[in-house]
Amino acid sequence: MSNILPDARNLAFELYEVLDAEALTQRERFAEHNRETFDASIETARTIAEKFFLPHNRKSDENEPKFVDGAAELIPEVKPAVEAFLEAGFLNATRSFEQGGMQLPTLLSQACFTQFQAANIATSSYPMLTMGAANLIENFGSDEQKQRFLQPMIEGRFFGTMALTEPDAGSSLSDIRTKAEPADDGSYRLKGNKIYISGGDHPLSENIVHMVLAKLPDAPAGVKGISLFIVPKFLVNDDGSLGQRNDVALAGLFHKMGWRGTTSTALNFGEKGNCVGYLVGKPHNGLNYMFQMMNEARIGVGMGAVMLGNAGYQYSLDYARNRPQGRLPDGKDPSSPQVSIIEHTDVKRMLLTQKAYVEGGYDLGLYAARLFDDTETLPTEEERKTALELLDLLTPIVKAWPSDYCLKANELAIQILGGAGYTREYPVEQYYRENRLNPIHEGTNGIQSLDLLGRKVVMNNGSALKQLSALIQDTCGRARDHDSLNQLREPLEKLHARLGKVTMTLLGNLGQGKINEALANSALYLNTFGHMVIGWRWLEQAVKAQEGLDKGNPADADFYRGKLQAARYFLTWEVPSCHPALDLLESLDPTCMDMQDSWF
Repeated sequence: MSNILPDARNLAFELYEVLDAEALTQRERFAEHNRETFDASIETARTIAEKFFLPHNRKSDENEPKFVDGAAELIPEVKPAVEAFLEAGFLNATRSFEQGGMQLPTLLSQACFTQFQAANIATSSYPMLTMGAANLIENFGSDEQKQRFLQPMIEGRFFGTMALTEPDAGSSLSDIRTKAEPADDGSYRLKGNKIYISGGDHPLSENIVHMVLAKLPDAPAGVKGISLFIVPKFLVNDDGSLGQRNDVALAGLFHKMGWRGTTSTALNFGEKGNCVGYLVGKPHNGLNYMFQMMNEARIGVGMGAVMLGNAGYQYSLDYARNRPQGRLPDGKDPSSPQVSIIEHTDVKRMLLTQKAYVEGGYDLGLYAARLFDDTETLPTEEERKTALELLDLLTPIVKAWPSDYCLKANELAIQILGGAGYTREYPVEQYYRENRLNPIHEGTNGIQSLDLLGRKVVMNNGSALKQLSALIQDTCGRARDHDSLNQLREPLEKLHARLGKVTMTLLGNLGQGKINEALANSALYLNTFGHMVIGWRWLEQAVKAQEGLDKGNPADADFYRGKLQAARYFLTWEVPSCHPALDLLESLDPTCMDMQDSWF
């Protein structure tokens, strides 16, 4: 089969031609690095992914975790894969040398981690959750909490989770019922139930540190009454040794359509009345803290969706090149040789669509990682703040757009294989099942659309939106230097201008108190906004590809032409298709909002 890991040439194009990763080495934090160390880290990640993660991808899908004697059991191949990941230092890729980390830019850490996501999305989720939980404690935990919980997590001895969802609350976190009562020793006693907790139980680490949202007795109603607690599976003694089992019980495992190798757990806190938890930061500020981990996870979900889309694309591309079937429409002689199905125009269309979705989403995810580096290492506070605003604006797109469109890429991969794609003898059906979770993961795409239109575009008087608009205009300006890109540039400029006007109309309605009406079709807004952003990223890639092609290196000519053709597809086929949605948005079409329960 084809190699389903990220294409090395495309990754190099992204890092060194589009996103200028080498410029990061001019910043003090990354001064010890250069392109050689960056490439070495990616090659190490790729080697480990191929050797330890990829071989059990199918087995973990076919042999789900089991609930045995109150604990989760995994297939044996998962642990050595995770250990190889830890030993190579990828858990702490972005941490400082003093902390035992690699001090890599987030851009490079993300590029490395996509190797593992592509090879085995389920196994890669365990360290991903741990990294997010560790960052949360590092930013908001007390010195004692960092010593007791963060340090063992950095060392890979403790793993982490995020425990938000409850049976009666779902995505409505303001309605969670888990309670936390203060104890005499300064800790708290939690009682409640959480569901769909990824990595909530497993045998991969000495301890599991749950980051749990709960409410104090004096909590105000709604999201302003949520606090954040560290709740370990095992208590930790003052000397760092493990103490007794905490009152956290695995109630059962959920059996999912995809991501079957990741435990999805129901956890009961405080069944015996003695679940010990430790308050993180200030009371009633828990959701604000948790948003850091949620936003990290949302970017991770988006990149995971891209990698699953890429896996299907690479496999179906290889299949199409090697599957002879039929003849072209003008081939009248039945005795002539069959052609590979990649010669059929409709198969080319499906492959080109996949390429546009996958490589567009990959560029956006890496761009977001580059932005995160800017939020931490740009020279002035004002520059860092500006980068953070743009990252906040783009986060719903980074999560939701690949979740929708790389899933569509997986559908097309199945279609290319025909009947074979629908069977379990081929892996493309697994990639689809795995990816179907991502539109739900870490806040459904409907929630992302409300966040984008209802909050992100208006924050700080729309400064992030203005910043994005200026970036799009800058890319269009540079595209004008190439006559060959006019056909690509003009549809983006048209969509950008129209979406800007529709946005002002919607924000005007929000300002008049027409909240339900303005947000009723937010899903259309998210989709259109996402297409504009991906169109911008494709035009940026097209500019770099044209510049590369103009240099005249024959070895790269096909690569650059492929980039330009995918950009042409997205900007001339996909981007213009957004205008009917803008018509509906502009008119505040009430069709969906006005539908009544009794009419179904």
